[in-house]
Amino acid sequence: MAHNLEVKAKAGKYLTFRVAQEEYGLEILKVREIIGMMPITRVPKTPEFVRGVINLRGGVIPVVELRKKFGMESEADTGETCVIVVEILKKGEPIQVGILVDSVSEVIESTPSFGVELDTQYILGMAKTKGEVKILLNIDRVLTGEEIESLKEGVK
Repeated sequence: MAHNLEVKAKAGKYLTFRVAQEEYGLEILKVREIIGMMPITRVPKTPEFVRGVINLRGGVIPVVELRKKFGMESEADTGETCVIVVEILKKGEPIQVGILVDSVSEVIESTPSFGVELDTQYILGMAKTKGEVKILLNIDRVLTGEEIESLKEGVK
């Protein structure tokens, strides 16, 4: 379900990362940590974009493969593939989810003046750095409430 709205990114710092040939960013305050690849346990009956779960210091965290979530083809993991653990709020409850990305790039600052008409519910805004445009994700909207519920059910 797409929304057509004027999107302007909040000023602040964003962690940028690469998925396929695209650069994305998310609010640095949502990032809990960045970890290298580790064993991911597949969970039956989860959506196709869920790679599985990881055990991070005793906590079980679902891992979403952004390539599949965004309708892209999967590729083999590389030495730069990593998991960004983010904290999102669903129904007022903080939930940690890992997002599998091809590589982490840098931390950038965005200003709220770079607005553009976008036709997606996932995008918080756009930022420009070093002559490149980066897509800033609204990580709370990348997964819907139903998807979060299915993830929580799958890891119990």
